Amino acid sequence: MSNSWKYDRAKEQIDQRIKEVEKVEIVDYTRDMTLESIPRNKAYRMDAVHLYADILNLTDLLGTTDTEGETCHKRTLRFLNLHYRAVSRILSRCEARRVDFHNQRLHAVVAKPYGEDEETDRVNRAVAIAQLIIDVLAETGDDDEKIPNAVVRMGIDTGRALVVNNGRNGGREPLFLGSPANKAAKLASNGKAKGIFLTNAARTAIGLDALDEGKDATTPLTTDEIKACQEAADLGVGKETIVKEWRKDNDENPIGAFKFSRPTPPLRNLDISILTPGNSRRFEAVSVYADIDNFTRYVDDHIDDEPEDVVRCLHVLRSELDRVLTSDFGGCKVRFIGDCIHGLLLEGTAHTTDAEATVSTATLCAGALRSSFDLALERLKEKEVDIDNLGLAIGFDYGPMTVTRLGIQGRRTRCSVSRGVISSEDEQRRCEGLETAIGLAAYKTGTEAVRTLFGSSRKRSRLTYDDAVEGLAADNDKTAKAAVVAAYVVTSPALAKAAEKPIRPYSADLG
Repeated sequence: MSNSWKYDRAKEQIDQRIKEVEKVEIVDYTRDMTLESIPRNKAYRMDAVHLYADILNLTDLLGTTDTEGETCHKRTLRFLNLHYRAVSRILSRCEARRVDFHNQRLHAVVAKPYGEDEETDRVNRAVAIAQLIIDVLAETGDDDEKIPNAVVRMGIDTGRALVVNNGRNGGREPLFLGSPANKAAKLASNGKAKGIFLTNAARTAIGLDALDEGKDATTPLTTDEIKACQEAADLGVGKETIVKEWRKDNDENPIGAFKFSRPTPPLRNLDISILTPGNSRRFEAVSVYADIDNFTRYVDDHIDDEPEDVVRCLHVLRSELDRVLTSDFGGCKVRFIGDCIHGLLLEGTAHTTDAEATVSTATLCAGALRSSFDLALERLKEKEVDIDNLGLAIGFDYGPMTVTRLGIQGRRTRCSVSRGVISSEDEQRRCEGLETAIGLAAYKTGTEAVRTLFGSSRKRSRLTYDDAVEGLAADNDKTAKAAVVAAYVVTSPALAKAAEKPIRPYSADLG
């Protein structure tokens, strides 16, 4: 592993991925179709209601101790595991589909009853499920373990989305692309007040008045409005039943104690599929989020006329981001979250983390992600695939990380949560599609060259791999200089030897 990026290698891989989706099939979803293992060159159009739940007090739980040690992480993971089990039971009993459970956020889909004319019933059902989740999670803490009940905020939208495959190598599950999922997620995450919040599309579907722009994020459903939805949906199961079954399930299948060990780098060799609470991982590393900017708008603009291009873009871009993270830089892909990739990077040994080298490698990786992203767009455009104004927003931060799987045997979901994970996503969120941001912990931990590269704003525009490696190496960053040497070794041993010498000062544009 060279911890370096090469144009020719990236171009070859990107062109192979483009060939895989030269022919794409788009069909309308019907009730007899399965959403499991959708081929990479196929997608469904589906009318459904999208429901997002955001647990508002997860950050508080992570911040209850001055030091982010094992006790803090064990309590947080148990907190998530208890609530995840309860929510999974609710969705199963109410015939809703869990799409993803990413740390404090849940994404679920209500597709039944099927058909365009059944939207009102689907929204009523989604609201009733949302309230059931709120009610149940208010009783699924653990006083003995000092695990609080969850405080929940729900977002709901309705409409047409494109369903494609998410993941590979045995980890396939459906991924929903388009504004219904995105708007529901924003309603759930863009506020601190608990309650159920509906977009205007969802409100009008159940006969409520539309709200002025922006008011949907600050106007939760009233008690009477929720009650009306519950009566119309008639779920057939209530809080008492779910909590009773959840407690029985925990007695029969106890979670067990969380036990941590360190992985041996490179992290790409970490097999998350074998992890359990008693076989979890904990280590100091960098968490990185890379999100395709403007992709929701891109999907909405193409879902009716050119949905094939959506499938092509997503497959090529995500595959290449995955390859750069894991193959070029030895990182671990935790998961895809829609059009976003979350990964972890570690330099060091099985016993210790080289903090400075880890942050420097993450900086080079961030530059490589952007270089590959730009090259992929260029190659797609040459193949006459419409790429519109897609961008890439990247954020990363350093700190103690966890990796495990939560839930019940046979139905476990991967989880990586910590203060650093949350802050790395926050850094990504403060970026536009051309920007890369480094978190405060990584900024302080990294070399002086890293701090110079990002400047006092801790954010850099158009940071490519060449910019990153030249900027860091010019300030004698050891990791970057090693990457320069590795790049020269094959083509010219003489240049490799020269690269080992101090490099002239480099004046970076810190804009």
